[in-house]
Amino acid sequence: MQFLVYILFYPIIYFISILPFRILYLLSDFVFLLVFHVFKYRRKVVVNNLKLALPHLSDKERGDVEKKFYKHMCDMFLEMIKTMSISDKEIEERFKFKNLDEYLELEKQNKSVALLASHYASYEWVISMNRKIKFRGFAIYKKLSNKYFDDLVKKIRSRFKADLIVSQHTKRIVEKNEIEGIRGIYGFASDQSPQLKPHIYWTNFMGIEVPVHTGAEMLSKRFDMNMVYLKVEKVKRGYYEAELEVLTTDAKSVPDYQITDTFLRKVEQQIYEKPEYYLWTHKRWKHRGKNKKAVAQESN
Repeated sequence: MQFLVYILFYPIIYFISILPFRILYLLSDFVFLLVFHVFKYRRKVVVNNLKLALPHLSDKERGDVEKKFYKHMCDMFLEMIKTMSISDKEIEERFKFKNLDEYLELEKQNKSVALLASHYASYEWVISMNRKIKFRGFAIYKKLSNKYFDDLVKKIRSRFKADLIVSQHTKRIVEKNEIEGIRGIYGFASDQSPQLKPHIYWTNFMGIEVPVHTGAEMLSKRFDMNMVYLKVEKVKRGYYEAELEVLTTDAKSVPDYQITDTFLRKVEQQIYEKPEYYLWTHKRWKHRGKNKKAVAQESN
């Protein structure tokens, strides 16, 4: 069944990937009408997330953010497909790095790098960075249930010299690379909700106490990795700029969770400035309030 789904959808995906950008965005406008007005994809989730995270906005203002977000999400989805056939020249023009030289200076320290990114603007085209650096690029991701589409995603990433690591295997692969002297830059999208586990770290995100991913910070402490934040901004439709901000070059000396909190504050700042470019369809705040319940149960 998985293969049947794949062979049915692959020709459509490939056709979309070879469309000129002008036609691609016309198609995106049509997809938006279907997703937003007809299928109403996860609109209840989005509305609820916006109320939780942006209570200072009026209903009308949140409605405007919601509509702009869906338009951006449709663009980003088709841009992801476009990655299959996008030329080097096109991606160079559409995704620019403002201060890559500062990152290249970090590579001279011969220490691997943990790159913390968020689901904001375009996190898909960040992989183009691998064509400009010396270290091997690794992206931490959640494996797709359809193995054929999963292989396709890996193939697309390989065009830009990116290796994918299933999140559960991250620690093992990083350790193996360090033992073998392979220096890498590891991309962590650390702003989404982790699975609830004992002793997980809770902190405020957009004013709400939630569990957060701390893997990037803990691995950086263990393997003495430099840590950077990738701030991606949408300049205009189809065009993005990325800026790298050094979080620390000595993770071990920083108190536990401080780097994670710093990262989240930077993500919050971007969301408050232009909330329409954040990925609101994820149930980021689904575990809110559960920390206090757990504490209450333990005390009884």
